[in-house]
Amino acid sequence: MAEALVAPFSETVIRIGVTGLARSGKTVFITSLVANLLDRGRMGQFSPASRIEAAYLHPQPDDTVPRFDYETHLAAITGSKPHWPDSTRAVSELRISLKVRPAGLLAGISGARTVHIDIVDYPGEWLLDLGLLEKRFEVWSAETLERMAKRKEASGFLATLGEADPAQPHSEQQAQALARDYTAYLHAARAAGFSDCTPGRFLMPGELEGSPVLTFSPLPTSANPRGSLAREMERRFEAYKAQVVRPFFRDHFSKVERQVVLVDVLGAIHAGPEAVEDLRRAMADTLSAFRPGANAWLSRLMGARRVERSLFAATKADHLHHSQHNRLTAIMEALVRQARDRADFASATTGAMAIASLRATVEQTIPHAGRDLECVRGTLLETGKQAAFYPGELPEDPNAVLGPPRAGGREWSDTDWKVMRFAPAALTLKPGEGPPHIRLDRAAEFLLGDRL
Repeated sequence: MAEALVAPFSETVIRIGVTGLARSGKTVFITSLVANLLDRGRMGQFSPASRIEAAYLHPQPDDTVPRFDYETHLAAITGSKPHWPDSTRAVSELRISLKVRPAGLLAGISGARTVHIDIVDYPGEWLLDLGLLEKRFEVWSAETLERMAKRKEASGFLATLGEADPAQPHSEQQAQALARDYTAYLHAARAAGFSDCTPGRFLMPGELEGSPVLTFSPLPTSANPRGSLAREMERRFEAYKAQVVRPFFRDHFSKVERQVVLVDVLGAIHAGPEAVEDLRRAMADTLSAFRPGANAWLSRLMGARRVERSLFAATKADHLHHSQHNRLTAIMEALVRQARDRADFASATTGAMAIASLRATVEQTIPHAGRDLECVRGTLLETGKQAAFYPGELPEDPNAVLGPPRAGGREWSDTDWKVMRFAPAALTLKPGEGPPHIRLDRAAEFLLGDRL
C-alpha cells in the first residue's frame, strides 16, 4: 500500500510483456532491444535516444522470477560463431534503467529523471492457455477434436481415443495413455506449423510433468456419470485452469501495461492455408484475455493495470525485400483485426508493423528470365553456405492469404511462398552501436516514446 501511495511521486516504472507463439523470436527481440537501448547508435527513429544520458541493467524487482539471461543470449548472436539463442522455457524478467533529460518546457528547469523498464518474457505456449479461461471442458474438447479430425498428426491419438469409452469408470492407466498420445500429437502439430497447441504446459511441463493436472485430453462428451473417465478429465481440466493458468495470469500477465505480441506470419504462410487459419483463430482466442484500456493516474495509484499499448509485430522481415514489408504488415493487421478493434474501442493504443529484431540478411537484385528478382542473401542455417533467396511475392490484398483458409482450402491455388532459415550473420559492431535490426527503433518508439 505504501509503495502504491508514493508511486506517482517516485521513479517511473514501465512494465512491458513480450509474448508470442513458438518460433516467433521473443528471446532475440528482448536481447536486441536491450542491447540497442544500451548502445543507441542504430535507434534513429527512437525520439528519446538523444536525451538518454545513461542506461544500465538494474537488479529486477521480483526476486522470485528468474532473470532473463541477457549476457548469454547477446554472446550467442554477436560472438565469433553466431547462433540463435535457446528459446524461452519459463517466465523471466529483466530491468533496464534509463537516465532521461526532460523535453519541452521542463528541459531547462528540471534535471534528468530515472525511468525503469521491466521486460517480462514468457513462453508462447503458456500464452495460448489464456484462451482456455473462458471455455468449458465440453467446448474445448469439441473444438479441438473437430480440428484434429482433419490432421494426419492426430492419427495416433484418435486411434487411442476410439478404444476408450468416456462414460465408463475412470481408469488411471487409460487416462495416462490418452494424455501421452495427446501430448505426442501436440508436439507433431507444432512441428507442422499449427498454433492451437493447448494446453501449453503439455509441451513444457517443467515440475508438473506426470502430475494429474497434466493427465487429461479432449473427449467426446455427452452424459458423464459421476466417477466416469469423462468426469475425471473435466475435473482435471478445471484444475489446470485454476491451479496453473490463473496463477500465471494473476502473478505476471495482469501486471503488464505495455504488450508486444510477436507472430511468425511468414512461417504460417509457408505451412499452408490451414496453418494461417489456425494462427488467426489462436490469436483471437488468446487476445481475448487481454485487458485493453487506458491507465489513468488513479488506477495506477490503486495498483490496477490495463494493457494501454499493444504492438502486433510480424517478425523475420529480413526474409523479405523491403518492398514487401508493407504487405507483410497488412497481413499482420488483418490477422489481429478483431483484437485491435476491441482494444481501440477500450481507448487503448494499438499498432502493427513488420520487424526483424536481428537482421540476418542483405538485399540483392538478381536478373532472371528477363526480369529483376528482389532477393535476400544470407547464411543458410542448415548448411552454413551463403545463398540468395527469392521467397515469392506477398499479395497486396491480405484477403488473398486469409480468404482461402476460411473457405476450407488445403493448399495455395496459384502461389508457392517459400521460407528459408538463416543463421545470424557475423557482426562487427562500432562503439555505441547495437545489433543491426529492421524497425526495432520504431517498435521502441511506440512502446516507450510517450512515457520518456
